[in-house]
Amino acid sequence: MTTLSSASTRQGLVFAAGAYLCWGLFPLYWKPLHEVPALQILAHRIVWSALLLTLILAIRGQWGWLAESLRDKRRMALLAVSATMLSCNWLVYIWAVTHNRVIEASLGYFINPLVNVLLGWLVLGERLTRLQSIAVALSALGVAWLTFSVGTLPWIALVLAVSFGIYGLLRKTAHLPSLEGLALETWLLFPLALGALLWFEAQGEGVFGHAASGINLLLIGAGIVTTIPLLLFGAGARRLPMTMLGLLQYLSPTIQFLLGVWLYHEPFSGTRLIGYGLIWSALLLYSGVSLFGALRTRRT
Repeated sequence: MTTLSSASTRQGLVFAAGAYLCWGLFPLYWKPLHEVPALQILAHRIVWSALLLTLILAIRGQWGWLAESLRDKRRMALLAVSATMLSCNWLVYIWAVTHNRVIEASLGYFINPLVNVLLGWLVLGERLTRLQSIAVALSALGVAWLTFSVGTLPWIALVLAVSFGIYGLLRKTAHLPSLEGLALETWLLFPLALGALLWFEAQGEGVFGHAASGINLLLIGAGIVTTIPLLLFGAGARRLPMTMLGLLQYLSPTIQFLLGVWLYHEPFSGTRLIGYGLIWSALLLYSGVSLFGALRTRRT
């Protein structure tokens, strides 16, 4: 029994790490599309993801959840709002990568766990421990320092962190598995995305079919690169404890940050390092508290 459990954990680690690695390498995929307007990239991502998810679900042949969801007006309302948050997150992230703001985009996903804690306190009435409160305060201080030193609010990071935090909160209350939930969200967005692409084409601004074959393939592949990490994450999440997933989640923004600094040579001054240092310290404190709590619970 122990061997099976250990093997399952190792499999979960590989799946989850693969998902976070894919998400971390996303800038490498979106960067070559820098000449395509971000809104068109988003529309293609939604359309091709919806079609691919439909194919996967058709192969699985499990549609009972769909009828139940369509009858549940509250769930559909939650998914409509979560789809809006997801499309906002995708759009801002794509824009950031294609406009040389990868470092700031990575900051959004560093901040996200602390935003989740804050939303849990504000919306769900969850109590913050003293150390969690200090971690949130350190993160806020880091954002304030970046705003003061750079002269502008790091809006990309804040929009990404808040939109994904709200998205996670809504999906948590919608009670639907990740694959089925994403399928419903993309189906809700599909008419708008397809309509936008047709409008761009009618205006003579459509890129698909008029660009190099490599660009066309990247736009089609947007559905694949969206769905594959989700499937990997779902497989990993079923096999790993939440504490381990919580630690692995920093893999994605770390890779994105390193790509921004070393590959794309985005500016990163010493003054910005102070702000990031405060936020990283907050994350270390938050992760340490979570890990200690999980270990104490296991011993008990």
